Amino acid sequence: MDKIVITGGRRLQGDIKISGAKNAALPILASVILGGGECTVTNVPRVVDVFTMGKLLGILGATVKTEGNRVVMKMDALRSSEAPYDLVRTMRASVVVLGPLLARWGEATVSLPGGCAIGSRPVNLHLAGLEQMGATVTVEHGYIKAKAPRLKGARICLDFPTVTGTENLMMAACLADGTTVIENVAKEPEIVDLAAFLVKRGARIAGAGTDMITIEGVKELRGADHEVIPDRIEAGTYLAAAAVTGGDVCVKDCRPQHLEAVTAKLREAGAEVTESKESVRLKVSKRLKSVDVKTYPYPGFATDMQAQMMALMCVAQGTSVITETVFEGRFIHVPELQRMGANIKVDGSHAVVTGTTQLSGAAVMASDLRASAGLVVAGLAAEGDTEIARVYHLDRGYERIEEKLSGLGAAIRRVPGTGQPNQIANGQIAKGRA
Repeated sequence: MDKIVITGGRRLQGDIKISGAKNAALPILASVILGGGECTVTNVPRVVDVFTMGKLLGILGATVKTEGNRVVMKMDALRSSEAPYDLVRTMRASVVVLGPLLARWGEATVSLPGGCAIGSRPVNLHLAGLEQMGATVTVEHGYIKAKAPRLKGARICLDFPTVTGTENLMMAACLADGTTVIENVAKEPEIVDLAAFLVKRGARIAGAGTDMITIEGVKELRGADHEVIPDRIEAGTYLAAAAVTGGDVCVKDCRPQHLEAVTAKLREAGAEVTESKESVRLKVSKRLKSVDVKTYPYPGFATDMQAQMMALMCVAQGTSVITETVFEGRFIHVPELQRMGANIKVDGSHAVVTGTTQLSGAAVMASDLRASAGLVVAGLAAEGDTEIARVYHLDRGYERIEEKLSGLGAAIRRVPGTGQPNQIANGQIAKGRA
């Protein structure tokens, strides 16, 4: 398995460009299942999760051709209605094929995503919503099996604003008979981006980005072109990296309005943050002070930025309390930060972080995508070398992270290993074969 080695203590400075949002690209790509002709999607990040989605769509019957950050796809016929375990287990987001398969083809068999390092994240809300739309849903032998000759519009109120649940039900409703109203939906920018793409294709969707989405079903969709929004989590990660090194970095090709919860906390900690239409510049001239952070669904502070902010608080002045409200297991990175000298005490959903003047480099292990990003942030500030194992987690969601950080002055390199294939380097799916 590849490793990343960081020699910490270098101040980051310069400009960095943000890639397209992984969490927007995945449901957008999945929506090709709804049919309607050829779709061209640009600004698609070259990350492993995207390649996995391309492979899954190929199994289902789609043609997916990739050239750089441009993906051309269509699905005229169904080859299989089953999303197999060996793919779903590697990427929970693959469950978003459930709604489109059911709506377009009348049946779907999707492996249960199973356990996750950061929490169970059950799909019961997805299934309950589909049942309200007339689907027959059973769970057998680790697979969700759903059937419906034609989904019917319904009024659905979610118990929790689940992101993938909102996406699944919204896509399913596009081809349903009648009008569907979904209440207490997730409001993430990625959902707004998916809705925008579906509207271009002829869907009738109103309310994306609010608490309630209304979808009037149509008989079919058409092809369309679309550019994926910038990745707000990638942007936030690089802002945290700049802050932890006392740097001066301009994050370009982003949407500052999507970063307001993060930039507000960085300002509170003492960073100088200035915004323009498509960029955010962060400058730190003195040691930052500790701030409390509590994760919430959007527009609150993103759980996907919690590990990166915790790493920053490890070297801030004072004591901070970080509260995780979204995923119950998302402090799994704490022992690794403690190996680097961090002073962190966990009490249930709270982590009390007392800042130290200096972290020390150590051999650490990534446990999930965002935890690995937090370890990178910590490594940039640490004295000596930090060796991060299992960096395939990073490759799931960050495009060329070593190259981008090196461009800002970081001493970071990838050390090739054996065992875990580097899907990005070897081009297994990147060359356009789904």
